[in-house]
Amino acid sequence: MEGPKVTRAIVLHVDRRDRSAPPSSERAAEARLEEAVGLALAIDLEIADRIIAPVTAPRPSTLIGSGKVAEIAERVKVTEAELVVVNAQLSPIQQRNLEKEWGSKVLDRTGLILEIFGRRASTREGTLQVELAHLQYQKSRLVRSWTHLERQRGGFGFLGGPGESQLEADRRIIQERINRIEKQLESVVKTRALHRKGRARVPYPVIALVGYTNAGKSTLFNRLSGAGVLAKDLLFATLDPTMRVIELPHGRKVIISDTVGFISDLPTSLIAAFRATLEEVLSADVILHVRDVAHADAEAQAEDVDRVLEELGIDELRRSHIIEVWNKLDLLPAEERAAREAQALRKPGCVLVSAVTGEGLPALLELVEGRLGAADTVYEILLDPEDGQGQAWLHDRGEVLSRRNYEDGRILMKVRLGSDRAGQAQARFGNAMKLLGQRRAAAE
Repeated sequence: MEGPKVTRAIVLHVDRRDRSAPPSSERAAEARLEEAVGLALAIDLEIADRIIAPVTAPRPSTLIGSGKVAEIAERVKVTEAELVVVNAQLSPIQQRNLEKEWGSKVLDRTGLILEIFGRRASTREGTLQVELAHLQYQKSRLVRSWTHLERQRGGFGFLGGPGESQLEADRRIIQERINRIEKQLESVVKTRALHRKGRARVPYPVIALVGYTNAGKSTLFNRLSGAGVLAKDLLFATLDPTMRVIELPHGRKVIISDTVGFISDLPTSLIAAFRATLEEVLSADVILHVRDVAHADAEAQAEDVDRVLEELGIDELRRSHIIEVWNKLDLLPAEERAAREAQALRKPGCVLVSAVTGEGLPALLELVEGRLGAADTVYEILLDPEDGQGQAWLHDRGEVLSRRNYEDGRILMKVRLGSDRAGQAQARFGNAMKLLGQRRAAAE
C-alpha cells in the first residue's frame, strides 16, 4: 500500500530591503530562507527548490517584480512543484495573481503557520484557537478562493429585490462560526482562570519556558520534569502549553510550564488568537528565556522573543523575573564554547546549559531558587513534639533551612517562606513563629 502523497513545493523568501537601513539591522536573507524551509518541512512538504527574491519596491499586484515572477513560473514547470510557499504576507489579490501566473497553489507565511498550528493543536482550546485564526484568515480571501460567489440569490419578503450574493452569504456563515468559537473560547478561558486560582491556593510558584521555536524548550522541559512532551527538531513541534510539578534541589515545589515557540513576523492576528496560551507567562514567578546559542541567528531570534514579550504586556518590572538559558552548549565548537562561557559569566541572570546532556542544569536550578527566594522571608517556628502535621506543612509549603531538636521534644525549624505563604503560616502557628528577616537569610 502506498503512503500519503507528498506535495512538492518551492520555498520563496521575499527579501524586502530598505536602502536607508544599515545592513546589520536586517537578518540575513539566507537565514530567513532556511527558517521558511524549516516551516515547510514541519508539514511534511518535499522541497523542490528554494529561492530568494530581493524587493525594494513591492508591487501591489504580485509583491515581487515581473522578472522574478516569470523566473519562478519556469522553476515551477521544471520541478513540477504543486505549491509555492511565499515567506511573506500576501494580500488576497497578490495570492490570486501569483497562482494564475505560476499555475500552482500559493501559500503565504500566515497560511503556512496556520497549517502547522492546525497539525500541532491537541487540546480543545488550541483547536478552537486554530479554527478561529483560520476562519479570520479565510474570510478575507473568499473573493480569491471561490469563483461561484458572485451569483445572486432571490430576495425575501414581499418586495423581492436582488437578495444577497453567495459571497455575502458565505461571509455571513463564516462570521457566525467565528462568533460561536469566540463564545466557546471565553468559556475555556474562564475555566482556565479558575484552574489558575486553584493553583494560587496551592500555591506553587510558576516557572514558564519561553523562547524562539526550536530553541530546545521542550527538551529542557522533559529533562527537568521527566515528562514525555514531543521534542523534535521541528519548528512549532509543540503548540499547547504543558505543565508539570517538579521539586527543586532544596525541596521547594514549583509548576513548570512549556509554551508555544515564538517566531519572527508572527501576524498580529495570530498573536491575539494565541495570547491565551501564553497567559501563564504573564503571571509566572520566573520566566526562562531559552535560547539556541549554537544557531547562527541567535541574537536576532532573542530580539524577536523580546518583541513578542512586549506585545504580550511584559513590563519592565516583570523583566527582572527573566533568566536567560543559553541552550545547546553541546553543539558549540571548543573556542566558541569558551567565549560563550565567559560572556555568560559577565551577564547577570544568565546560565549556559545543554538540555540534551544535562550539563549546566544544577546551576540553572540554583539560579531559579535564588530568584524565587529573593522575595522570601526566613522565620523560626517552634513546634510541639506531637505536631507532625505542622512539620509536614512547613516542608510542603516552604524551604526548611535547618532543624533543631530540644531535650523536651520540641522542634525549632528555620524556614524560608514566600509572601503568599507567610500569612497562612502566621494563622497556622501564631506566637510560635518568629521573624528573622531577609538579610540574615541571605547570609545563611
